[in-house]
Amino acid sequence: MSRTGTPVHRLTVLYDADCPLCVHLRHWLLRQRQLVPLDLVPAASQEARRRFPGLDHAATLKEITVIGDRGQIYTSTAAWIVCLWALADHRPRAAWLATPAGQPFARVTVLAAAKWREALKAGGPTGGPACEDGRCEAPGAPG
Repeated sequence: MSRTGTPVHRLTVLYDADCPLCVHLRHWLLRQRQLVPLDLVPAASQEARRRFPGLDHAATLKEITVIGDRGQIYTSTAAWIVCLWALADHRPRAAWLATPAGQPFARVTVLAAAKWREALKAGGPTGGPACEDGRCEAPGAPG
């Protein structure tokens, strides 16, 4: 999955801790059997800034960012695919999503999630709560 040809042994997923969808997906990722360990770190947090001082942390709040242990950076659709690739039960799906046949499905899914997330933060038509200053109450761990 690495663009540089360097093996990936660990991934850091930067997620928006103020986004209910992102927090839900964080919990889901933690419940999965991981072939490649995932460290889930709130985007733009002190920990994220300490680990990755040269990263555009404002951008990581707008778009999922995954960083490999050797400096590989994945964003948007590629970030979602690499997260699935790291999971035992989802690696075959990730391999297909990375193909020319699968990429349109991955792209549409990421765009739909982004639209849902923005609507939720804005209290839009999805019925999500209005969020002051773009910050939403994150739900507890899904059951």
